[in-house]
Amino acid sequence: MYYYRYSQNTEVSCCYKYMMFSYNIVFWLAGAAFLAIGLWAWSEKGVLSDISQVTRLHGFDPVWIVLIVGTVTFILGFAGCVGALRENICLLKFFCGVIGLIFFLELTTGVMAFVFQDQLREWVKDFFLTNIKGYREDIDLQNLIDSLQRANQCCGASGPQNWDLNVYFNCSNNNPSREKCGVPFSCCLYDPVESVVNTQCGYDVRSKTEKQWESFIYTKGCIAALEAWLPRNIYIVAGVFIVISLLQMFGIYLARTLIGDIEATKFTYH
Repeated sequence: MYYYRYSQNTEVSCCYKYMMFSYNIVFWLAGAAFLAIGLWAWSEKGVLSDISQVTRLHGFDPVWIVLIVGTVTFILGFAGCVGALRENICLLKFFCGVIGLIFFLELTTGVMAFVFQDQLREWVKDFFLTNIKGYREDIDLQNLIDSLQRANQCCGASGPQNWDLNVYFNCSNNNPSREKCGVPFSCCLYDPVESVVNTQCGYDVRSKTEKQWESFIYTKGCIAALEAWLPRNIYIVAGVFIVISLLQMFGIYLARTLIGDIEATKFTYH
């Protein structure tokens, strides 16, 4: 049900119209930026010249997140901008519907993650182990895992032994790699005095006894580290979710109000 503001000079509110346009121009530009970054990253890896590389990846390519977010944001921003300027009800309803769907999916994901914590933990562990196998196959994946391990002071999914899954780091006798029985540099204990990162600090670490590992690398798994991180930062996570939700609801409010004004204006001319 719509509630129209009837008056003798019914017209579309310029205030709501240009607020809606301003709201969406930011998302449209952000979406274009994300798409440009994603395509640039793929061009640097040669994917654009050989698109079949997408199916040959052994792990998750983080560029997919950038491209998906960029595409959705670009389309929504474009629909909102054009819908506001052209007073196009169809585009504005499309904008409302997609934003509402995204909000519902976010809410559902949060509830499902809370209810099925054990299954989620196993899924994250399997996902991490799969990407450990493809660590050297994609530079973006490699940087993502290194950043995660260094930021959380962890190594592997459940511990450093998980790096046996990678062909470069496993301890098998027939492994010719110089990184045999080692771990990535991001597993090494960080020394703030060092101005240059020693990328070879993890070499041969796992050939030592497990008790000696603690002197050289982090021994805590990243799954446990992430589980410990969430309770410490629950207010930050909740605050970010609330801000995003309020922005989405504000966008829906602007679009619905503008739709009401446009339909009320059309009603006066019939």
